Amino acid sequence: MVATFVVVPQWQGSGSSRAMRLVDGAEAIRGDLPSSSTRTIEIPLEAGDGQGTAVHRLSSIALVRDRLAADLATIDGPVITIGGDCGVELAAVERVVGDDVAIIWLDAHPDLNTPESSPSGAFTGMVLRTLLGEGPAQLVPGTPLKPSRVILAGARSFDPGEDEYIAAHRVVTIGADEVSGQSLVDAVVASGAASVYVHIDLDVLDPEDIQGLGYPEPFGVRSADLVNALKALVARFPLAGAGITEFAPASPRDAVEDMPTILRLVGALASAAG
Repeated sequence: MVATFVVVPQWQGSGSSRAMRLVDGAEAIRGDLPSSSTRTIEIPLEAGDGQGTAVHRLSSIALVRDRLAADLATIDGPVITIGGDCGVELAAVERVVGDDVAIIWLDAHPDLNTPESSPSGAFTGMVLRTLLGEGPAQLVPGTPLKPSRVILAGARSFDPGEDEYIAAHRVVTIGADEVSGQSLVDAVVASGAASVYVHIDLDVLDPEDIQGLGYPEPFGVRSADLVNALKALVARFPLAGAGITEFAPASPRDAVEDMPTILRLVGALASAAG
């Protein structure tokens, strides 16, 4: 079954002063996707407010979550969600969480803060913790993820509260220098899952391989290694869905230079769904 692409150019979850570049990044990726199988979710113009919480722009994040969830409910088969910031994963992951799915979270940052532990108040750093059932009540899914089905891969910048959560819940982690098809497959087998959802924050990549990042971290996964790892992973397990997020090019020219890398990742995922 051919994958459907849903482009969600949300920027409100970011804490960067250059957050609007995420809109440009999503649009750049959309331009290279097949129009017949691509949809776009309308993003509110307003930044939104915290609604009495410590989460910046929560009202707009919740609105986008609801719009995306409604659209996803009309789609059969796997969806590849294109962000925008990592907050676009709320509805995308919740769509598959009732299935027998492992969540591969490929990200330089584990996104395991809570509103109380977050140093920034930006929701992009709380997304996975919220999906696991601990976050602002307005955004916690009805059926949270189980920590035993989460595999953190490529993370290399942790806040203290995130380290504590990982240790307390024995979340499986795979270092950036250990990411491979074999390591991902082995982790999924150990989780007992029968299919996979793959989240890719592009900052999981080494900055040598991609320029359009809001939060680059050194010593990341090389793009060729990640492409090969994804191909091996989806050759072994059905793809329940995927997300590619956080492309923030500084200019249209920069976007063009990064697109071959991004499209190789898209291709590795879409070929599995096709």
